[in-house]
Amino acid sequence: MKNIDLRRFYFLILVTILVGCSTDMDNRDSTLEESLSDDNPVLNNVIACAASNENDDLVSVFFYPRDGASNVKYFETENVNVDKNDFGNYYRIDLPTTDVFNGYLEKFEVAVSEEKWVIVSFEEGGRTHLSNPIRLKQTTKPTEYLPQNVTVDQIEPRMPVFSWDDGQYSDSRIYFQVVSDVNNNLLSGTYTLDKSFQYYELENVVLNITKGTPSALKANTSYNFTLLAVSEDNWVNLFSEIDFNAN
Repeated sequence: MKNIDLRRFYFLILVTILVGCSTDMDNRDSTLEESLSDDNPVLNNVIACAASNENDDLVSVFFYPRDGASNVKYFETENVNVDKNDFGNYYRIDLPTTDVFNGYLEKFEVAVSEEKWVIVSFEEGGRTHLSNPIRLKQTTKPTEYLPQNVTVDQIEPRMPVFSWDDGQYSDSRIYFQVVSDVNNNLLSGTYTLDKSFQYYELENVVLNITKGTPSALKANTSYNFTLLAVSEDNWVNLFSEIDFNAN
């Protein structure tokens, strides 16, 4: 009788393990290729990048949800040793999003045990739009958090010039700058190839996600400047954030 009970006990343990594995696999949904089977996607048309977090082991995948975007989805590969351009290698993971700059941007926070390729998609105008593949590098090139790499020159009233240096990684290809107020509202969001930006001059801006023309900065008022230095494969090498007072 005891042997029968023991076999039953081991059987129940085995079932529990199998159910647990099945639950983990259920978290991995259909492939990106399957989700696009009846669609004509717009490629490389979602602005997105990823950074390892400063104070935990998660990776933040940032994206810009344009007005009218809906049904945002996150896809990842099992590892980096796959063809990044083969949508059959990307599996959907159902994750919540978190607002950044009060919803002007959004992000997924993901726990990943190894480096992967990631794609963000959303629907807009009746079509699915996809980001470029994002290469997660949380192990080989964790994002540096270096506010000291940014300087502010306020020789021109209420039009500060921000400049910065790269950290230890020299492969950054584009720089994303955000000027925000004390309530974390985004005033301007711009991209440059140069390591400098002046608020609000657009001569060296190669991409602008600012809605309309932002208001002028007010003298003796506190603001925030955020910089992301991004590599060609959309990994954030450097994340710098500083407070400053406008003159």
